[in-house]
Amino acid sequence: MSVEVTMVQTVIANWKLVVGRADKLFAGLSDTELEQEVAPGRNRLIYLLGHLTGAHDRMLALLRLGERLHPELDEPFGKLPDRAAAEIPSGETLKAAWLQVNATLLAGVEKLTPAEWIERHADVSEEDFVKEPGRNRLAVFLSRTSHLSFHVGQIILTRKK
Repeated sequence: MSVEVTMVQTVIANWKLVVGRADKLFAGLSDTELEQEVAPGRNRLIYLLGHLTGAHDRMLALLRLGERLHPELDEPFGKLPDRAAAEIPSGETLKAAWLQVNATLLAGVEKLTPAEWIERHADVSEEDFVKEPGRNRLAVFLSRTSHLSFHVGQIILTRKK
């Protein structure tokens, strides 16, 4: 096995680890618990669930893996702060979308070759990519893994000991 393949497998394994932690946390939360804030006056857990699902959904197009599944999450969980949207999907709906988006995303990234990982992402032009080759799929994936890890930590802090 090449070094490049091993590196890609390591990155994907780390993603799966963090997503798996989030899966367990979200699955164990009741509708009442999803209304809990991460800290007084801060985002509720249901907002984080929608926010993370929307962020991962945007990765499908950003990584050029296919069409988005849930663009309707952008407004209430990306453009607006928590509690600003008139309506948001239920916890059950968001949990199902979370699982669907992450399964689709994982299936897509597992098909990428090492060379495809360092290709440009969709938000950078070919001209700009020549100047900034670090704006690639791998950089996005690593950044989103870190983003998810941050929010998983917030969620863990809300759980009773």
